Amino acid sequence: MQTTMMDSKMMMPTMGGSGMNMPSNMMMVPRCTMMMEKMEGGMKMMCTSNDQMAVSMMQNLATMMSGGMTSMCMMMNGMMVMNCNMMMGMCKMEMTTDGMMMTCTSGDEMMCMMIQSCCDCMMKMMEAGCTCYMCMNNMPVCCSM
Repeated sequence: MQTTMMDSKMMMPTMGGSGMNMPSNMMMVPRCTMMMEKMEGGMKMMCTSNDQMAVSMMQNLATMMSGGMTSMCMMMNGMMVMNCNMMMGMCKMEMTTDGMMMTCTSGDEMMCMMIQSCCDCMMKMMEAGCTCYMCMNNMPVCCSM
């Protein structure tokens, strides 16, 4: 049996399972500090980390998966609480020195209200203890600490 030791601050598994017998389809997702805020026309989310390996992995995943559907999955105790597909706006990724910034905006007033409502909901869920996974094309790119 093969076991792998990793720093628990850097990555988090996307599926359940013990460390001794991880399923072969399990992927480790870089952990980061997520901050969301509403802005004119939509929302922005900053994903930052002090760990350069986590930053590189996050940026590489975002670059590989760019151009597809961006979604946020809110999890608590291994169960999905909410999934928000950001299909109502244009999502763009911008790389920063310590992570990346996602902006999701729309020129349509009603779509903008939907994006900002999702932002409010996700911020409250994270305050209440949920973990947020940011996915691109249903592939987890990063998750909150």
